[in-house]
Amino acid sequence: MRGQLIDRIKAYWNERIHDLEMTDQPVGSVEFFDDLDEYRFDKLRYLSTVVDFNGYRDRALIEIGCGIGTDLLRFARGGARVTGVDLAERSIDLARTNFALHELPDAADLRVADGEALPFPDESFDVVYAHGVVQYTANPARMIAESRRVLKTGGEAIFMVYNRYSWLSALSTLMRVGLEHEDAPVLRLFSIGEYRRLLRGFAAARIVPERFPVPSRLHKGWKGMVYNGVFVGAFNVLPRALIRPLGWHLMAFCRK
Repeated sequence: MRGQLIDRIKAYWNERIHDLEMTDQPVGSVEFFDDLDEYRFDKLRYLSTVVDFNGYRDRALIEIGCGIGTDLLRFARGGARVTGVDLAERSIDLARTNFALHELPDAADLRVADGEALPFPDESFDVVYAHGVVQYTANPARMIAESRRVLKTGGEAIFMVYNRYSWLSALSTLMRVGLEHEDAPVLRLFSIGEYRRLLRGFAAARIVPERFPVPSRLHKGWKGMVYNGVFVGAFNVLPRALIRPLGWHLMAFCRK
């Protein structure tokens, strides 16, 4: 049964490129990769403030669910020794092209692999990074356990999952707008308490709610006008200390 679910997840992500609708450039061109990088870090403005992509020079880093290599390329440019794995062959092929077009063809070990059964020995990496992957896997606890297994003692793991009790979950229900990849074979939302229990095998885990409303290029029509013209500004004048638990992304920074 697990194998069948993994196959469905693999097929789903082989048919999709995350945020593809945000570029009209040919798939696999340098302009395509640059467009998706620009859109990702505009949409996730918080990410480069909480993750120091230049802070892992000469450290062995693995990204689980690396997709087309957008974040992994930033780590490589910062001097990390990077490995990327993904279930989808298409993603790994595009990640290799991304690195080659940005003149880092030999900077990454890129492999098709299951994040719940990583093909690496215990304590292989200084850093494990999995941003927006755990919620889509067949068995989140197994992926977290594998991440911990391949992490060196004292190493750092960085995860992100979606917050069940977030502004975006509520807005999605109210506006009847589906969540991103809601049709995926698996999509789980986590409360902060559930997430903390998932991470309890680490020696330390700090959970930081992030991703608050920013203007969106994705939604059009009256819903987009209401969201960009009213909701974003109104939400962001609220005291951040009050609304922080409602962040859509739950970032976790863990130590083994």
